[in-house]
Parts: sequence; C-alpha cells; structure tokens
Amino acid sequence: MRGLLAGWMIGVAAWLTPALSAAAAPAFDVQVLEASQADPPSAAVVVGGLDSHFGQFNLRETRKRGGPFWLKLRALHDFTPAAVPALVAHKGRHMQLELYATRAGQSVSLREVVELPLFRAAHDAVFILPEALKTGQTLYARVDPQGRGSEELSFETAPLDDVLARGADHARMIALAFGALMAVSLASLLLWFVLSDRLFILYALMISLQALYVVYFSGHGFDWPILSYARPLTSYAWNVPIALSGAAACLFVREIADLRRFSPRIYTVFGWLSVAFVLLAFSNLATLVGLGPLVAAIGNLIFVGSAAFTLVVAFMAWRRGNRASGFFLIAWGVLEAVTIATSIRLLFTSAEDSDRLLFYGLPLSMVGASIFIALGVADRLRGQRLALTEAERRAQTDPLTGVLNRGALVERLEMACSRARSRGLPIGLLFIDLDHFKEINDSYGHPAGDACLAAIIPPIAAELRQSDVVGRYGGEEFVVILSSASSVAAHAIAERIRERVAEVSVDGYGRPIRLTCSIGVASSDTLGVWGLHLIAHADAAVYAAKRAGRNRVKVAVPLAA
Repeated sequence: MRGLLAGWMIGVAAWLTPALSAAAAPAFDVQVLEASQADPPSAAVVVGGLDSHFGQFNLRETRKRGGPFWLKLRALHDFTPAAVPALVAHKGRHMQLELYATRAGQSVSLREVVELPLFRAAHDAVFILPEALKTGQTLYARVDPQGRGSEELSFETAPLDDVLARGADHARMIALAFGALMAVSLASLLLWFVLSDRLFILYALMISLQALYVVYFSGHGFDWPILSYARPLTSYAWNVPIALSGAAACLFVREIADLRRFSPRIYTVFGWLSVAFVLLAFSNLATLVGLGPLVAAIGNLIFVGSAAFTLVVAFMAWRRGNRASGFFLIAWGVLEAVTIATSIRLLFTSAEDSDRLLFYGLPLSMVGASIFIALGVADRLRGQRLALTEAERRAQTDPLTGVLNRGALVERLEMACSRARSRGLPIGLLFIDLDHFKEINDSYGHPAGDACLAAIIPPIAAELRQSDVVGRYGGEEFVVILSSASSVAAHAIAERIRERVAEVSVDGYGRPIRLTCSIGVASSDTLGVWGLHLIAHADAAVYAAKRAGRNRVKVAVPLAA
C-alpha cells in the first residue's frame, strides 16, 4: 500500500516535471521536420537540404501525427570533454532512434553503445560522438515510435565514462534492493512452511510484489533474463504487481494489527479494500478501450484513501498497545518521507537531476520498510510466544498458591523418576498435609484457609534446591519432589520444612492463626518404588504422622510382603 502511494505520487510529479523544469539549461535547440515532408531519406536531411522546413518541437503535438519524424539538434554551447564525448537520448523504450552527424561534408551515423534503464519504461540511449561539439553544430535524429510506452524525449551531452559509471551504480543499487526484498520474502515463505501462520505468506507476497514493482518501475527488469518477457506490457508490468501488493498489504495490516479481535468492522473494511485493489489490478486492461483516465482517477482515490486509513488504524492499534503496529508505522513513515521528498524534487527539477532519490532513496526506503515490518512480525510472534508460555504456565499452575497443580506435578514426577533411574540416582518425595485445616476454615472462614495455604509455600520453598519441585496435590496437601535425595537427606529436609512452617503466623482474620504440618517421607532407595507408588507410600506415612499427634515427620517403610 505504501508502494502504491509512492508510485502514484512520483508518477504525478514526473508528469508535471516538463512544465516546471523548463529553467534547466538545455544542451540543444530541438526542432522537428514539418509533417508535410513525410519521412524523407537520411541523405536528404543530414546534408541540410531540408533545414528550412524544421520548426518548433513539441513532443505531444508531434506524436499526434503518427509515424516516424525527424529532429534537428543544434548545440547551444561547446562540449569538449577530456574523455570520449557522448550524446544521451532520454526516451521511451518504444522509440527507435537513429542519430546522424556531418563530418567533412559526409553523413555519419552515430553508433549506439548502450541503453541504460530509467524509471517508467524509459531509458537512456547512449551514442558516441565522432568529435567534440561546437556551438551551433547540428545533429539530426530520426525517431520511429513502435507501439506504446513512456512519452519522453530529450537530449544531453556527457562524457561516456561518467554515463557508464552512473548506469552501473544504478543497476547495482536496483539489483541489491531487488535481491534484498526477494531474500526477505523467501525467508518469510520458509517460515510459513514451518509455522503455518498466514501472516508470513501475506508478508512474503506483499514484499515480493513490491520487489517486482521496483525492478520494473526502474526499468531494469525489462533487461533481465526471464523478467524481460514482460517488456511488451510496459506500465502494466509495475502497475499490476503494486496493485496486487496493495491487496496483500490490506490483508497483512488487519492481521498484524489484530483487527479481527479488537475491531471486526475495520477488519471487514480491509477485506473489501483488498478486493478493490485486486479489481484495480485487472482494471488496467480498461485503458485498451479508452477508460484509462477514469481508472487512473479511481486508482488515485483508492491509493490515497487507503494509505491515510491504514496510517490511522495502525496508529490506533499502536496506542492500544500493539507494538507490531508501531514498527509498521515506522516503516510507513520511512517510505512516505522518501516518497514525498522525491515528488517535491521532481516538481522543481528534471528526472535526471533526481536520480539519487529515484535510484537510491526509493529502493533503500522500501528495503528499510520491509525490515521494520519484519521486526513488527517478529515482535508479534514474540508476543504470541509469551502469551502461549503464560497460558501453559497457567494450565500447569495452581492459581491460589502459584505452585504446580496436580496434573503438572504428576507429569514432573514421572519425568524425574525416569531421569533418576537412567542415571542410577534416588528420588525423594515429601507429602505435606496442613494440620487442622478444616477447623481453620470452620472457625476463621475460607478466605483465612486460602491465606494459610498460600502462607506455607515460602517456608517450603526456602528449603528446596533449584532442581526440586513443589506442587499442590489437592485441598491442603502438597507434594515435594527431591531430585537425587536419599531417605536420610529427604528426612532432614522434611524436618527443616516442618520447623519453618511451625513459625508461620497468619494475621488479619481475628486471632493470629498458628500453622503446623505433618509430613510423610518416601524415597526410592529404601522402598524400591517409583512414580505414583512413591506418593502412595508418602501418603501412608502422613497418616502415621497424624495418628502420632500431628506436627511431625514420618518416613515410609517398605510394606510387609
């Protein structure tokens, strides 16, 4: 969507450029041969026999004639470079150009050495001059338009080395930008295969279409292998990809801004905008039946409106706390800043004078925007991962005490036993039962009972190692898994926990509530059992502690055969 607005603004500015850049000093005074002379042979024109039939040149009026036409180029100043002199014809790709000069009274055809791509299906045709130009020296050009293309035609002189170096720099920048955009797109596509999140496929589609837009809009794609097959399409080659990119962008924005959950109506609006962009892509065919201006007007309205609407929605999503939308806002701002700067410069200078912004600013801003959007996607995934981790934690945690619930506890016990058996190490288990819990609930109320359950967790945790695990088994019962703990070590830890719990006092519910607990100890090294059998033995030991008077520790003994 940002690329759509970029293309529209730059296109409008470039269309206005000829009228506003007339102050630029031209290299030649250009005149056109009268239509009455039809298409005379080059020999008759170059010797100057028809010079009296040349008049003021206006490309738009001349093109209305149809067919080929002749131009006379009269040098307005001396051109004597130290390097090889060259004449550069800035023209549409569909214009076939032949250049002639006179040398020693003879007609000389100038050799075209290279064609350098330019934006909007134009290019620079570079011809080698036979010698330096003097003021008033005349050249002749035969222009034969073939089909449709960019209606541009101007001439300048420059050293050949400078022209070739500039063309190489432009080609390198477009190739790097295209490669970067396609690499990011491919990486996103591979992530989609792994994670199956539609956000990745939308991002890959949007960025790859923008890469096609850049390479065709800059003109370089028409000269590349495979991509050159789109040469007959001219402006369709970049208008269709960028319109389809707008459709993908609409679907992408509503996903990254999480509009389905927070604003279903706006989510639906973006869906319809996506449909509008798809229709706009195919409506380019309407230019074949004379509806081009209408399609352009509708397209411009959709481009500007959707860009502004997207900005507002992304800003609101960011204010709501959606960090991914914040990255999207940065990307939009980077690209639009370059787009506006390029458009303003094109309004007051020629396209040739704006090549730094066109060939460097626009591609780099699109690459930068893709990176910021990728950061937004990564941040969204980070948020999803944290939410999933939190959901998993809640699914495994007892909400009252913050320790593992029964299901997660049993799962951890099985894992700990499997690991200990494979290493030949023991597992110790403590079954802790809060004494007189029913009386506490009956006398002080259930809120007090809940406070007591939460209060015994810190003294238990204070005696545990990082590898040990505590969980709520049910009601007022807790289980502690002691990794690599023998029966003797488990018994010592249980005693210390019992003493710490006996020091706990819960206040705020009338008289202070003093807590005690009974603990049953079971260990695999003495019992020869694992898993749930350890819990059963420790539970039996707790009942023995209760019968012995509570607030004490009992160690489970092997059951009689």
